Amino acid sequence: MKKTATLLLFGLLAACGDGEKKGMSAAGPGASMPPPEVEVIVLQAGSATLTQDLPGRLSAIRSAQVRARIEGVVEKRLFVEGSDISAGTPLFQIDARTYQAQAAAAEADLAAAKAVFARYAPLLEIKAVSQQEFDAAGARFKQAEAALAKARLDLENAVPPAPISGRIGRALVTEGALVGRGEATHLATIEQLDPIYANFTQPGADLLRLRQAVKAGRLKQANQTRVELILDDGSVFPQTGKLLFSDLAVDPSTGSVALRALFPNPGRELLPGSFVRVRFPEAIANEVIRLPLRAVQAGPEGQFVMVVDAEGKAVPRLVKTAGISGSDFLVGGGVKAGEKVIVNGLQKTRPGMPVKAVPWTAVPTSPAPSAAPAASPSPVGEKK
Repeated sequence: MKKTATLLLFGLLAACGDGEKKGMSAAGPGASMPPPEVEVIVLQAGSATLTQDLPGRLSAIRSAQVRARIEGVVEKRLFVEGSDISAGTPLFQIDARTYQAQAAAAEADLAAAKAVFARYAPLLEIKAVSQQEFDAAGARFKQAEAALAKARLDLENAVPPAPISGRIGRALVTEGALVGRGEATHLATIEQLDPIYANFTQPGADLLRLRQAVKAGRLKQANQTRVELILDDGSVFPQTGKLLFSDLAVDPSTGSVALRALFPNPGRELLPGSFVRVRFPEAIANEVIRLPLRAVQAGPEGQFVMVVDAEGKAVPRLVKTAGISGSDFLVGGGVKAGEKVIVNGLQKTRPGMPVKAVPWTAVPTSPAPSAAPAASPSPVGEKK
């Protein structure tokens, strides 16, 4: 029995060994994972507009402070805070009883002065009154007219109107507050947001360098009347702005030139005081190669890209950037037209690794990523 059991055990082990050998031979000794798929762009030379993203700040095209022109107690607020209002809209109701009484008294004084002046006119003809008395009656009549106009103006100012159309902020006083005593109390602020200003600066040294390059013929003057606005999330504001002016002098404290652009803001999305970046066209360069910002990496030896060579392998290549055009780098050396540069899938590649290259399709609406991701492979030992 023991001998029979031993023979059966050896038979089972032999069968298992044969199965494992068959599985290994079916898989093959050279089997491996397929190469990772990466998206590439084929470099082409052409013309490009050099742009510079300059820091700026938004400001309202008009800003008006609503102030109390008379002294009195605020009885009621007549607007909704944060709403859009039209010019002439009543904003507050100030206690007007004193000014109503003053207006009534002024009307009575005017009526009396008018009656005296009218009665003196025929008397002057018959020499019943002197010319001096008649002139004094006429002066009192004019003074009464002026006093009534002033009283009516004070009565109108009891309901201060909106001086401009725009969006009104929060009320700076509440019902029951005494305003206008000794000073014109600030009641609220109205800002016109459509369109809106973008104030930004350009370094004076950059401006001089560009002018010299254009004068030497290396670059062409770009159309600087149209500018773009870059929001905090990196996206481009859909409305294109218009450059209004550039200062004629460099600010000695900052070394920069002040500029201002005007942007449409129909949806009131842009708010005054916000920090933005203005994409400013500087010049036009011919026969240059453009690279998406996301394709350029940073390593210990400088900026580099991953190129797919003729054998289908990813090879690091040091490059030099010569400026920015929109969401692309302008390449000053390191690559040439016709080469394939990896744009997407860099995290799946290593130098010398075989890859499967497919064409890259740009998505204009996506924000431009950083040009130097921290977790990128370094082109160690790759010098061209």
